[in-house]
Amino acid sequence: MHPSKLLLRPASNAMATRKLADYAGFRRVLDESKSIAVLTGAGVSAESGIPVFRGAGGFWRTHRSQDLATPQAFAANPSLVWEFYHYRRNIAFNAQPNEAHKALALYENKCNKEGKSLTIVTQNVDGLHQRAGSANVVELHGALHKVKCTNSKCKFIDENYDNPICEALRGRGDPAEDNYDLPLIDKKELPSCKRCKHLVRPYIVWFGENLDVKVMTAAREAIDTCDLCIVVGTSSVVYPAAMFAPSAAERGVPVAEFNLNEEPADEKFSFHFPGPCGSTLPRALGVESV
Repeated sequence: MHPSKLLLRPASNAMATRKLADYAGFRRVLDESKSIAVLTGAGVSAESGIPVFRGAGGFWRTHRSQDLATPQAFAANPSLVWEFYHYRRNIAFNAQPNEAHKALALYENKCNKEGKSLTIVTQNVDGLHQRAGSANVVELHGALHKVKCTNSKCKFIDENYDNPICEALRGRGDPAEDNYDLPLIDKKELPSCKRCKHLVRPYIVWFGENLDVKVMTAAREAIDTCDLCIVVGTSSVVYPAAMFAPSAAERGVPVAEFNLNEEPADEKFSFHFPGPCGSTLPRALGVESV
């Protein structure tokens, strides 16, 4: 059986009832844990107003987002792809961390004071964990505030919070605006490398690309050494992240899941907390934002 089938198999009613919203049991495990790995996905950022671009509803204008998030799409039409990512950057930069982001940052600070460790491994690219105050964050799929030079002799990776990132993109990209018929932007006017002036691309792991080896190593180390795994706002179906929590559960590590689903994604998970993460997670961690 393919591993993804196992991830999607719902727990029995008895198992779901036993695991459902056991805050006291979770707190006992949490208090005893020394090394905590937190896996986060689109669900946690959705509560900050970040659209979920994956799935049946993941359209931008008339394009499926998956069709734009590829090296082939960027090579064929960098102007169109940059309009899409300018729109995403604008949303992310104007969004605010929610109570779930803040709770994780507060608990990481608590861990640091108590000699414990907490590592966030996120599939999100919006940077909201860091803006909430989290420091130990592994970004699996890159970050919207970073760009990478397309010049094979340069490949400089830079942080860029400019909005718009270049003047030619001002007023472009919003699917609600009636500007679909504007002419394509010339490559020379698109975002360029600060070092060599070549075209840059969003620093995002696109479909068909491999995750950065160093990033993957850091994520795997966090999972392999944790004694508690917390899953927040992710359906656990996107690889390679989908294998992280089940692998922790396989070696006997408690896994606590926080998302909108009524049932656990895997019957081996120890705890399941359905509902908005901004409500369930702060309560479970015993922290409140100020």
